[in-house]
Amino acid sequence: MKELKDIHNIYFVGIGGIGMSALARYALLLNKKVYGYDKTPTKLTNELIIEGADISFIDEVGQIDITLLNKENTIVVYTPAIPKNHEILNFFVQEGFTVMKRAKFLGEVTKNTLCLAVAGTHGKTTTSAILGHILAECNMPMTAFLGGIAENYNSNFISKGTEITVVEADEFDRSFLQLSPDIACVTSMDADHLDIYEDANAIEASFVAFSNLLPSQDVLFYKKGLPLNGQSVAIDETADFQAKNIRVTDGSYVFDLKTPDETIKDLMFSLPGHHNLHNAITALGMAIAAGTPTPGLPKALSSFRGVQRRFSYKIKSNDMVLIDDYAHHPTEINALYQAVSEMYPQDEKLIVFQPHLFSRTQDFIRGFAESLGQFDEIYLLDIYPARELPIPGVTSNWLSEKITKKDVKVISKHALPEVVKNSRCKIKLLVGAGDIGAEVEKVTKYIQDEG
Repeated sequence: MKELKDIHNIYFVGIGGIGMSALARYALLLNKKVYGYDKTPTKLTNELIIEGADISFIDEVGQIDITLLNKENTIVVYTPAIPKNHEILNFFVQEGFTVMKRAKFLGEVTKNTLCLAVAGTHGKTTTSAILGHILAECNMPMTAFLGGIAENYNSNFISKGTEITVVEADEFDRSFLQLSPDIACVTSMDADHLDIYEDANAIEASFVAFSNLLPSQDVLFYKKGLPLNGQSVAIDETADFQAKNIRVTDGSYVFDLKTPDETIKDLMFSLPGHHNLHNAITALGMAIAAGTPTPGLPKALSSFRGVQRRFSYKIKSNDMVLIDDYAHHPTEINALYQAVSEMYPQDEKLIVFQPHLFSRTQDFIRGFAESLGQFDEIYLLDIYPARELPIPGVTSNWLSEKITKKDVKVISKHALPEVVKNSRCKIKLLVGAGDIGAEVEKVTKYIQDEG
């Protein structure tokens, strides 16, 4: 393809997606003409329109602006979530336009930068957001593309310059192999996306292939115990980058960071859970590798406020705590339980969980049953299908039967506000990667209005 600087128009198919919208914002920053399609209007698409994007919500060729028909000046970027029968995307393909997946475009955007790539089956968005925030606070010339909305910026896009890029390296359909990372991390390598990968060995092989894209293994940061080479990261066990002397003060972690070269004392980090602390250590290691001056790290880390839908407090009072979280894999639900138990050890805990994908529910049914079974009260919504068709017998009722607790019920979204409000549990969690996030504000408002 032509150099990005020579392209005038970019059409994003699926522009409202969290990853796509960050790229659209970058294109707008470069003064490109940005167009796009998405199925329905959302807060993100509304924001993009205000920022200058031209977006259609009708999948018809007639919706394509005439200025886009010059193939020399237009490229088309699409997300893998778009169905194969998409009329607009198929028109661009059949007419011979330059058409590429989001990962390929991200590779083009980052290839002439110092690219910091965050990989892992869990923790990508939080680690990327921490890393982007640290670099921004330390005045590094950076741009970060995030898979979630960072609370500090109310955006999935942070830009203080173009010399350094922070990206999420997505293992789904091996997209991360399109990148050219200069510094990278792998936060986890649990089995996931088994609709794409044959088995856990295939997932492991893809992460090894990703690590081999680096110029040197010295700039790979990995969770200690993973079958990788580079800089190991751990909590309270010997590693190249290690959190030591961990304590909780006023609801925040305080710890010392041991690096190969020094120990940085009394760092403060406000996100609960050892998984988040591990993400923070990884981000600190990558920031140091990118040349960030270490004296600025403590203040930068302490001011990080989190990512929406990652242990996000919606209500926090003496009588009730309502938390919204994106967890959609048994490992993530276990990490969530660890975090909430550390913060509220004496209180009963309710979880409302919306399973995401029929295939994931089927592949990890035992893990979901065990991780959800730790909570005191459990409600399930129907499975969110996303890109999939139903699998016979794979339902939330099936999952409920696998959980060896009496307090398990499958409920409708309509019943959700009243169920949550009337739960006996003080700590209430709404969890999942589907559209349960859209229900959170309704539940919050109902509780506040009725309270």
